[in-house]
Amino acid sequence: MTRIYSEDDYLDEDDVKVRPNPRGSRPRTKRRPNFDDAPLGMVLEVHLARYRVLVDGKEVLATLAKELRNKGCVTCDQVRLAGDLTGEKGSLARIVKVEPRSTALSRLNDESEAGEQTIVANADQLMIVLAAANPEPKARLVDRYLVAAYNAGIKPFLVMTKCDLQDPSEFLESFSGFDLTVIKTRSDKPNLEQLIPHIKGHTTVFAGHSGVGKTTLINALAPNYSRATQEVNEVTGKGKHTSSSARAISAHAGWIVDTPGVRTFGLAGINSAGLLKGFTDLAKVSESCPRDCSHLESAPDCELDVAASKGEISELRLDSFRRLVAEVGSVDWS
Repeated sequence: MTRIYSEDDYLDEDDVKVRPNPRGSRPRTKRRPNFDDAPLGMVLEVHLARYRVLVDGKEVLATLAKELRNKGCVTCDQVRLAGDLTGEKGSLARIVKVEPRSTALSRLNDESEAGEQTIVANADQLMIVLAAANPEPKARLVDRYLVAAYNAGIKPFLVMTKCDLQDPSEFLESFSGFDLTVIKTRSDKPNLEQLIPHIKGHTTVFAGHSGVGKTTLINALAPNYSRATQEVNEVTGKGKHTSSSARAISAHAGWIVDTPGVRTFGLAGINSAGLLKGFTDLAKVSESCPRDCSHLESAPDCELDVAASKGEISELRLDSFRRLVAEVGSVDWS
């Protein structure tokens, strides 16, 4: 049977009720809030996705805004904050912007799936702390720290502790070609009068093996700060980890950063060009080298060899530089 439709069976546009857009269905805008004028703070420590931040002279606890979680931030990062900045118990601010870094000290962590790990941002000095004995100093670890410092544009120092147990002179001969200030201390005397002038007005990272006396030095430099120290294991000859995260401490009109004790310090994304930042005398000569020159002893037509033969650059400095270039390509983590 065929149905016949009448005019009443059809709806006019005016008869149809149009539902308003449900909440949240508006097209997303690409405009984002501008946090350039938000309060500025400095990250003092990172622990379990929480950040201790110094802002306006007080410490606040903060978390990262969702859009920054993939990027993250580290100790000494300069950050912009929003939310509760009272610093009261239970309060939580939000880090909404990380300012550009002047430097970034990084290492390749072979014990972590994260790979390259930035330890500290915006530091301008690195105090490499080694013990003359117990545990024995390792030149290759120092080389790796030097590589990381030069590549980041950070000035390195070498602090030898426990010099009363053993004379480090023979060990230090390996570094005579580097522009490296060496500070010696004893078990009973931290030699603060020589350390303090280098700290004033700077952000200085203290790094080294566990058990070398790094935290003991920092406790002496900043008496109001105290982190536990432990003895070296008599069986393994290695120190125990007493620091679990990098912490920035105000001391002597500057900042010192206590880092976790490490037994390996891998290098990532560094080449000879990055190393030349720490050898300005060699960098100028290398500008005349062939393109993609490795600057190693086997490199053909390397201008560094020519300059060294003429006495224009120090052969000792050149040997030291090439040692670090070779270190970059090393895969031995010992």
